[in-house]
Amino acid sequence: MPVSPTDAFATRAIHAGQEPDQRTGAMAVPIYQTSTFAMDEVGVMKAGYDYSRAGNPTRTALQIALASLEGGRHAHAFASGMAAIDCLLRTVLRPGDHIILPADGYGGTYRMIDQFGVPWGISCTTVALDDLAAVRAAITPRTRLIWCETPTNPLLGVSDIEALAEIAHAAGAQLAVDNTFASPYLQTPLSLGADVVMHSTTKYLGGHSDVIGGALVTSDEELAEAFTAFITTVGSGAAPFDAWLTLRGVKTLALRMERHCDNAERIAELLVSLPKVARVHYPGLPDDPGHTVAAKQMRGFGGMVSFTVVGGEEEAVKVCSRTRLFTLAESLGGVESLIEHPHLMTHASVADSVTAVPPDLIRLSVGLEDADDLAADLADALS
Repeated sequence: MPVSPTDAFATRAIHAGQEPDQRTGAMAVPIYQTSTFAMDEVGVMKAGYDYSRAGNPTRTALQIALASLEGGRHAHAFASGMAAIDCLLRTVLRPGDHIILPADGYGGTYRMIDQFGVPWGISCTTVALDDLAAVRAAITPRTRLIWCETPTNPLLGVSDIEALAEIAHAAGAQLAVDNTFASPYLQTPLSLGADVVMHSTTKYLGGHSDVIGGALVTSDEELAEAFTAFITTVGSGAAPFDAWLTLRGVKTLALRMERHCDNAERIAELLVSLPKVARVHYPGLPDDPGHTVAAKQMRGFGGMVSFTVVGGEEEAVKVCSRTRLFTLAESLGGVESLIEHPHLMTHASVADSVTAVPPDLIRLSVGLEDADDLAADLADALS
């Protein structure tokens, strides 16, 4: 029986796009590891597939699941999150257009615009998206897209999606939301007025640090057609096995996000109490600047925490090397806890840009280990 949009999130995560195989009864979606598909007649495809660059049944299953979880009509799965961003930017923007980016967003997005969009004729303005007056002031007659991250990477800034959608649409622009940090379990931007949602499915959706992927989800028919044409032409769609790994991760997303949130809240509260911690960034803390908006548009505050330390960059680097359970590594959203120094690691390429991050900042991806063990590990590293 088809999954209903009214079914609970956890139910849709397990069943949407993942019915038992009609031919064999297999419960797991098959991995259609094939480049091409046989035809009975010239130009007549079986089940709509002819070549895996254009489409593959395993990828389709993942796309159905992602669309259901985000509440959109169409999803497209990509080989990486950056491939998804590339598709969106190249289908929405044209030379002479203007885009607004978050001042504290992911450096890779800014780098893509700066190194490839600007030479193509795209202009860019970075703005603190939680300052709605500043966003309105940044709008120009050529603004076509507001790019939002909420929470942002790595400062956990929170933006009001509904308000940004109203500003974008009043200007004849569109709003895209990078929902990677929240996941669709905690936040569904399309329901708040966004036009398209982007994910690095590498992170919480995959959830096990074993696959790279990205996704775009929308209910806009014109955008969906453009995304399909882009993937078919460029070949940036997710490979069958990568789609299958991501789909496997999606099944447990609801359970994992509950534990991520619980553990992160515990860690944030611990960090606030430690004398070597100068400031904690976590929207779940009542005094966090984004707490009120986050509580309005999210069902939980996520598994990411960042903080600055007394002693500057040198001490931050030392703390990152002292942990036992928090592994020093880039990325996030997996079952294991990670620690990193954004200024020298994930955001090193934008260290001299307007999106540079503080050198005394540490970012945590709080995993699913025992919360007491994680707290003890950090306390030791900061003692």
